[in-house]
Amino acid sequence: MTDTLSPAAHTKLPVVAVTLGDPAGIGPELIARLLARADLLALANVVLVGDPWLWQEGQAIAGVQVATQTVNSFAEVRSRADTTQPAFLAMDTVQPEQVTKSQAAAACGASVLAVLDRCMDATLAGHIDAITFAPLNKYAMKLGGLKHEDELHHFAQHLGVTSYFCEFNTLNGLWTSRISSHVPLKDVPQYLTPQRIIDAASLIYKSLQQSGNSAPRVAVAGFNPHNGDGGTCGREEIDIIAPAVAQLAALGMPVQGPYPADTIFLKARDGELDAIVTMYHDQGQIAIKLMGFSQGVTVQGGLPIPITTPAHGTAFDIAGQGKANVDATANAFKIACRMGQARL
Repeated sequence: MTDTLSPAAHTKLPVVAVTLGDPAGIGPELIARLLARADLLALANVVLVGDPWLWQEGQAIAGVQVATQTVNSFAEVRSRADTTQPAFLAMDTVQPEQVTKSQAAAACGASVLAVLDRCMDATLAGHIDAITFAPLNKYAMKLGGLKHEDELHHFAQHLGVTSYFCEFNTLNGLWTSRISSHVPLKDVPQYLTPQRIIDAASLIYKSLQQSGNSAPRVAVAGFNPHNGDGGTCGREEIDIIAPAVAQLAALGMPVQGPYPADTIFLKARDGELDAIVTMYHDQGQIAIKLMGFSQGVTVQGGLPIPITTPAHGTAFDIAGQGKANVDATANAFKIACRMGQARL
């Protein structure tokens, strides 16, 4: 399954909000490159949200110029007759003198939060169908007022989500989820419960179905070396993970596993799986990023609206140098368009 959407396949386009990410990172440059591509603009009714000076700077760094249509509110976007140019909703969130390229700062984090909150308010009002945001810096966001462990938990609170949610990471049609996320490794065992495994597997199974895969092949990774080696290296596979997999099958989801974490991604690489549920952040992220660092996408799963972003970070080491690769951002945008289209 590929992350593509044909503009000819639909007459009504989803409204997709796009944001510039951390002002000190590569986000503005990436979004300039993204919105310079007519083939991508044809997939959605795009509204760019952010500071005008930062948008101009991003275009200058990328070496492109993108014409936009100014709007004063999200409510104006859906009724636009001409969507060949992105709409631009200007905000005043940060000043140039508050930003130093390649440095995390409270002002940058506060800017990111202000823009994303404005987009989520538009979501709640029914004005947009999906969001793609350029890379964020969690440390800067925490300096700028983020009260949660990551942006996903911030989104969930803002949108009133009380059911299970988690990040998905995708690469060339392979999706991964995890039962624990941005927590210390020493705390991971407390998240290993049958219910969390059932919730994570159910969510990614149903999300893949909503994305067009009617019969997703989902597998669950083990937690211990060698899948516990029959209990000699730990009993989580026997006592927790395998019973959860059995319950999933009873619920009508033929989820496989648990499989040893050091070999499960070989099955994915060979095309045998569509999704993998991992036990902690790096168990899946290391494999996905090795398989395609410049291509991967993060999807915020379990929210009432699709929210996507490139899986890589703000790349402070190359910020402002015009070197950023737009492929992952383009992939994130395509997924947002496809999932946004499904909501119409």
